[in-house]
Amino acid sequence: MATPQTSETTVSGFANLSDMDIVGWLPSTPPDARIHYSSAALTYGDLRLPRGDDADGHPLVILIHGGAWESSYTSDYVARLAESLTALGVATWNLEFRRLNNPGSDYPGMFLDISQGVDFARELAKDYPIDLDRVVLLGHSSGGHLATWAAGRKNISPESPLYSEDPLRVSGVVDLAGVLDLEYAYNAGRTDVLQVVGAHDSAALREKAGDTSSIRLLPLGVPQSLIIGTADNPWRLESHQRYRDAGMAGGDRIDLIRLEGANHFDVVDVSSPAWEPIVTAVREYAGLPKNGATDSIPAVSAN
Repeated sequence: MATPQTSETTVSGFANLSDMDIVGWLPSTPPDARIHYSSAALTYGDLRLPRGDDADGHPLVILIHGGAWESSYTSDYVARLAESLTALGVATWNLEFRRLNNPGSDYPGMFLDISQGVDFARELAKDYPIDLDRVVLLGHSSGGHLATWAAGRKNISPESPLYSEDPLRVSGVVDLAGVLDLEYAYNAGRTDVLQVVGAHDSAALREKAGDTSSIRLLPLGVPQSLIIGTADNPWRLESHQRYRDAGMAGGDRIDLIRLEGANHFDVVDVSSPAWEPIVTAVREYAGLPKNGATDSIPAVSAN
């Protein structure tokens, strides 16, 4: 097993994007299929399959978008990331789900959507060439919270409304500037986490955090890469370090990669230097070769 890394990567080329910049991102090609994983209108995923055959099935990257868990942000802004990852040779499943203020999103609804959407990979594998032994979770911002949370569901008590009897096993997690400690985020001013977990105050949050906050579900038992820019909020940078320390203490391998000069949105820009550590992590967790033809495949350009 590789030695966990904490690296400060000094690079140029970050545009310091805003949320208004990323909402206009679109892929150059449509997904191969849009498939509902439940009967609710907003519970679907966009599936993309790489070119070529794989006798054992393609690895699968499940993407979970961010946007402060709010309904105003959709999976569209990470579609270009999904398209670029598919060009590397992995299938991608870009999840949409009910967010805050969508009907049915109130706790535990959003969490159950994520559970169902992730576990739906088993249904996808019945109809498409997908290798369930090579599934990677990738999330940005609040999606980083949900991705790490989904990987930790095996540690949720059977008494919890969020309990999954047989959660999908994943081979690794890539977090892009996620919210990994809900209590720490709340104390830093992120009061929106109360609505996320259905709590009315900090005491209720403390109780709910046991099965909703990623740091409370450690160790996950799978390798993780945490990628964050040094121009992100200080509380988020500190919570990533706290999460890594807690996971490492429990035996997890966690790589923490800090990108000098990158802000919260640069880390999801495939035309920026953030693309390289994303590719490195996905290749490893998906079991793709470290060297070879895929090394020369660039990220897909924005339209």
